[in-house]
Amino acid sequence: MRGIGIVRKVDHLGRIVLPKELRKTMNINPHDGVEIFVYNDAIVLQKYNPSCVFCDSTDQLFYFKGKIICETCLQETRSHVS
Repeated sequence: MRGIGIVRKVDHLGRIVLPKELRKTMNINPHDGVEIFVYNDAIVLQKYNPSCVFCDSTDQLFYFKGKIICETCLQETRSHVS
């Protein structure tokens, strides 16, 4: 990991603001999701990019019983049911 030389304080509600330059560099827009991971003693933020649980596709995604599935895999599951 590399530092970028920016320090932000946590507010009384536990929030931090991601600097505009960082959001622009990482293509993080308002209302985008950000995943939070813990790696050893570090907190890691990553832009959330949903993908199909079966094939990792990011095209034509749907929620099915709380899981993300793409149109192709959904069609495949339908063909195996008959």
